[in-house]
Amino acid sequence: MGAGALTAGVIAYAGPFGEAAGQATGRPAPVVTPQVLLGELTAAAAGSPVKAGTGTGPAPAGAAAKDPGGTETAKQENKDKKPAAGKTDRKSREKAAIKASGPSEYTDERAVAYFTTRWQDEATERITDIRTVGRYLRIYTDLPESADNSKTALKLCERGLEYLAELGETNPVVFVQAKYGGNGNPVLANVLGPEDDDCRVTHPKPR
Repeated sequence: MGAGALTAGVIAYAGPFGEAAGQATGRPAPVVTPQVLLGELTAAAAGSPVKAGTGTGPAPAGAAAKDPGGTETAKQENKDKKPAAGKTDRKSREKAAIKASGPSEYTDERAVAYFTTRWQDEATERITDIRTVGRYLRIYTDLPESADNSKTALKLCERGLEYLAELGETNPVVFVQAKYGGNGNPVLANVLGPEDDDCRVTHPKPR
């Protein structure tokens, strides 16, 4: 609003309550400042009721002002950052597939059920996944790489042979493997066919 419009507004506003009213009633005319008038005219143009002398309209009942950068915005941003449940589950399974640290699309459910229902002991609790590819049975564990030929690794290998025998496999191959690390999932115990009757891993002698 320019200076000319503001001046015109003052005169128009003062007309009914200015000098003429003062002369008729004998009371001095009220003083109307441009700031008060500008606020009231703005509020009136917006269709809001105006409290005289304040230049602002009262807030609607029950309404609360929202700070664009306040708590509500922060909550929404945090909500937007949270991944969907399906996406989280998919990533977990992809990670498990790579590291064999849990069930994945490659898990042999039948073998898992065989081990978990037949043996409930500490050796079974070390199993993280069981996978079958052809006649190869791979038993993944959370055992460290240093647990090669350990009692637990050998026990799981022998149980793997028993499982394959029940399936009628005549050329069994079993690998018991350590948890994922810099060398992948190192073999802790194995049987490489019917001629291999020992689950112990052999290491070539250094030259």
